[in-house]
Amino acid sequence: MSSMNAAAEIVRALRALQEPPAVLTDERMDAHCSFKTGGPADLYIEVTGSGQLREVLRILRDSEIPAFILGRGTNILVGDLGYRGAVVTMAGDLAEVTVSGNRIRAGAGASLASVAAAAAGAGLAGMEFAAGIPGSVGGGIVMNAGAYGGELCQVVETVSLLFPDGEIREMKGEEMEFGYRTSLLKRVQAVVTEAVFVLREGDPEEIRAGIRELAQKRRDKQPLEYPSAGSTFKRPEGAYAGKLIEDAGLKGLSIGDAQVSEKHCGFLINRGSAASAEIRALIEEVQRRVLENSGVELEREVIYLGEF
Repeated sequence: MSSMNAAAEIVRALRALQEPPAVLTDERMDAHCSFKTGGPADLYIEVTGSGQLREVLRILRDSEIPAFILGRGTNILVGDLGYRGAVVTMAGDLAEVTVSGNRIRAGAGASLASVAAAAAGAGLAGMEFAAGIPGSVGGGIVMNAGAYGGELCQVVETVSLLFPDGEIREMKGEEMEFGYRTSLLKRVQAVVTEAVFVLREGDPEEIRAGIRELAQKRRDKQPLEYPSAGSTFKRPEGAYAGKLIEDAGLKGLSIGDAQVSEKHCGFLINRGSAASAEIRALIEEVQRRVLENSGVELEREVIYLGEF
């Protein structure tokens, strides 16, 4: 944002709305991202309803303020110098989860874990794979999140999208162009407001046992004790990123406190006080050396945001 006056004007406009959102200025992003790094965003805005979201995005667009929709910050690396724009996150009605028959309606701000827990509580099977995915419903839809053979595209019935013209349209799952870690939202400018998942009836105890089993697998194989953004790279066709990284001799490679996990080479971790610039440098060094060693170009899953 070009000036303090511009920021103050935006804050006044937002607080003048009939339903004003919560607005913070110069909010450090290390508190909101799983890498536990990142400088301040000029504005940090929490919205609680789709109408409020529409108005907030309209004001930001009219003021030519860049906006980034943040889920649970589990797939993002924010630069140490922060983000010159507005980070918008969802709570309240936009994070609600409700069960009706064999369907679950979830706001974009709800965690995937909360949807999986609601499904288990209602004896609905098919969402177990998502119990350990740390992201939000909205972020999960954007990238067709998945784990252990399951993907959201297998259970999504409809997705509600807010388009720049202010219209909310309901899209069927088959219209969402889901693929491996991708969707329609990689090429169309729209924001997820909610999704409906259709599941099947199952035995509640078997469902909970399945969730516990997958949770144990994660604990055994992933460095959950350290800040990270999960799998740093997409799975290359016919290979595994972690194995390619290990084969290149990079297990434990460090730049400052950023490290290739010794437990799972597909994870880059913050061992304590890593800067975002160090994590980014490590990501790029891993990409360079894997390409040199195997000829495979690793593609990031992690999103870079802001100034490094």
